[in-house]
Amino acid sequence: MKIHTIGGYNEVGKNMTALETGDDVIIFDDGLFLPAIVGVSEREKVLTEKGMRALGALPDDLYLDSKGLREKVRAILVSHAHLDHVGALPFQAHRYDAEVVGTDFTMEVSKVLMQDSSLPFRNRTVSVKPNQSYMVKGKRDYKVEFLNMTHSTIQTALIAVHTPEGIVLYANDFKLDNTPIMGEPPNYKRLKELSKIGVKALIVDCLYSGDDRKTPSEKIAKGLLEDVFFTTNNHKSGMVVTTFSSHIARLKTIADFGRKLNREIVFLGRSLNKYVSAARNIGKAPFINEITLVSYKKQLEKVLKRVQNNRQNYLIVCTGHQGEPGSILDRISRGSMPYRLSKEDHVIFSSKTIPTPVNEANRDYLEKRLKKFHVRIFDNVHVSGHGGREDLRDLIKLTNPQHVIPSHGDISKLMGGMKLAQEMGYVQNKTVHLMSNGKELEL
Repeated sequence: MKIHTIGGYNEVGKNMTALETGDDVIIFDDGLFLPAIVGVSEREKVLTEKGMRALGALPDDLYLDSKGLREKVRAILVSHAHLDHVGALPFQAHRYDAEVVGTDFTMEVSKVLMQDSSLPFRNRTVSVKPNQSYMVKGKRDYKVEFLNMTHSTIQTALIAVHTPEGIVLYANDFKLDNTPIMGEPPNYKRLKELSKIGVKALIVDCLYSGDDRKTPSEKIAKGLLEDVFFTTNNHKSGMVVTTFSSHIARLKTIADFGRKLNREIVFLGRSLNKYVSAARNIGKAPFINEITLVSYKKQLEKVLKRVQNNRQNYLIVCTGHQGEPGSILDRISRGSMPYRLSKEDHVIFSSKTIPTPVNEANRDYLEKRLKKFHVRIFDNVHVSGHGGREDLRDLIKLTNPQHVIPSHGDISKLMGGMKLAQEMGYVQNKTVHLMSNGKELEL
């Protein structure tokens, strides 16, 4: 077999990997490089595949054309609903005579993205439940399992493809959370069974492989939020919370606490509307009747005027935790919305800045603007959705792969994964492989 590392091996995002076995090719993920489209208007973002390629926002899947493999692609398997894994589908999936397969929530988000783009989408889509399997038809047939995994969005899967040469396990992204707020813990039982069958290769998220830690459970984030909500003097203050729009479990916690404070909860922004609507459509938004969901400009302005005069009665949940230009929090900080921050208002970042230069700069500018209003800022009220070094060690031990392929990051992040694997007895270029975009590995 050959593993083709197309995107996500030189950067954080743009994830795409292809498995070639016999006369068949199976693609894992098709994600955007988000920093490339920060600051680009919505109109420009949805223009064309060519325009997005020019921005550097798409994985360079023309690589498959150069190898004569495009016609052999049988399926695109999507691990979860984050844009750096699913966001390029509207621009590239049409190039393949292949079905797109993922869990219910992942595929519901994909449909929303495709409708949003207004680009033609002809591929058949298939939704599977977590821990279900699916048969991909090619010159051979391949059993594919979507194993339940915890992460910072619901229904994330580790994808196991059974081939005659062994199992290829795609583990982008993961954390090992035994007490998730929504959904089940990781499917350790099946992972142990797969290790006995034989895992040929583990393609694994190494974003925080250099951090000597085990990533805390989402229940810890719930505790951190509880401290901010209930042990600070906020009964006369405005409260604004920003977090990842796709983090449905976190949104549930925020909504639960807002209700306990007897505040009316308003979710503001297009991104929140997309993800929460997708969760509602599959029955996975238990807080939907407790919130007001607003995304259109006139609605936003009307709601914020109401909040402005009675801020102590409302909880604003909005986009903008990375300082993204044009997000709701960005516009509030610039005074371009009918809600003006006041001294002692609480601004809570239930998030961590994604470590790219663009994000870090935007986030820094946002904080400087917010401080001019003398608000109280609560930063990093959050736990990550990505495993640390010790989670990675446990996953490698659990699955016992013949080969380890670090992914999801630049060279420094992949090096962290490689060094850990070497510490565990793997040998560079023989059983652990440091890859970059546009390369192939024959096993």
